[in-house]
Amino acid sequence: MGDDFVTPERVRFTQAVRRLIDVALTAEDVTEARLHDAADTTERLAAELGEAPTGAPTRAVRTRQEMHHDDYLPRSPLVGDVSPMAPPLAYEFRDGRIHAHGVFHAAYEGPPGYVHGGWIALSFDEVLGMTNIGSGHPGMTGKLSVRYRRPTPLHVDVRFEGWVEQVDGKRIVAKGSLHAGDELTAEAEGLFVIIGPARALEYFGEEAYRRVPPGPPDPLP
Repeated sequence: MGDDFVTPERVRFTQAVRRLIDVALTAEDVTEARLHDAADTTERLAAELGEAPTGAPTRAVRTRQEMHHDDYLPRSPLVGDVSPMAPPLAYEFRDGRIHAHGVFHAAYEGPPGYVHGGWIALSFDEVLGMTNIGSGHPGMTGKLSVRYRRPTPLHVDVRFEGWVEQVDGKRIVAKGSLHAGDELTAEAEGLFVIIGPARALEYFGEEAYRRVPPGPPDPLP
């Protein structure tokens, strides 16, 4: 994907869409007339930029191919700068561990005032996967176990930490933690499996087979 896709204006546009999502979930004192006008505007913008979300149930389809991790991570649902679904969390890989932090707002709510457990599980899957990439052992998730210790609040800074616990041939065990402030709210352990071109071909088809690079794995962007 590269720099030609992740541009300052696309990042700005994504931030505006995130704000719109929050407003759609939280705006209360708004009339039906204003909602009608807002829907018209949103539909028009969608039609101008891509497939219109009206009429037949068709949606825009991405045609760009992923060749490296820096093609995928900008669209990540957790850390993606150009993904409206992402909070996004900022991250860095240091001392053999992933450190990610940020804020979950209204779009991620489960119990009133707290993050949905499904989003926490998704976040751990992404954090541990990135941990494996940073450690030079990228793999597919085989099993993910999450222990929810306490509800994780919305609208406060949270931080994830992930590390590789064990590598045994093609099997990787990674672990992670989630804190809200000084409080541990969840822990996770994942089993990941390294796949080669043959398994990629079986799972994803010819395009994926050609995209599995020989030699060392791509680093984190």
